[in-house]
Amino acid sequence: MTLSETPREATTPAPPSAAPLVTVTEAAAAKVLELRSREGKADARLRLFVKSGGCSGFSYGLAFDDRLAEDDKLEDHDGVPVVIDAFSQQYVDGAEIDYVDSLMGSGFAINNPNAVSSCACGSSFNTDGSPAKAGGCH
Repeated sequence: MTLSETPREATTPAPPSAAPLVTVTEAAAAKVLELRSREGKADARLRLFVKSGGCSGFSYGLAFDDRLAEDDKLEDHDGVPVVIDAFSQQYVDGAEIDYVDSLMGSGFAINNPNAVSSCACGSSFNTDGSPAKAGGCH
C-alpha cells in the first residue's frame, strides 16, 4: 500500500467523538511522522479510506491530506491526526493501522475485525462473506 494525495473539499470536520474508530501502532505512527517530514508535509493528516474495488469487493487506501470534509471523523493518535470519511467509517470501526517491515517487504497494513475475507495482497477485503472476484487486488 502506498501513500498518495487525494483531493478533498475543505470544510469544517465533524466534532470528535469519545471513542476512536481506529488504533495506530507505534510503528505506524513513527513511519507516518517520518514520511511527513521527508515529504515536507509536517502538518498533513493521514487519511484512511475504503473504496469499491479489488478482488474482494473493497480496498483500503492511505493518503496525506490537508483538507477535511464536513462529515470526516478526525482522530489524534500520538501526534498523528487520522481522518476517516463517512462512507469508510462503517467498514473500519475497530481496525488497526500498522506498519510492517520484514524480509518479505514493508508497508502499511490494516488489521480489520470487520473483514470476513480478504485477498493475499492484504489491501482488498469484504465484510459480507461473498466470494472473491477474479482479477487483481487494485
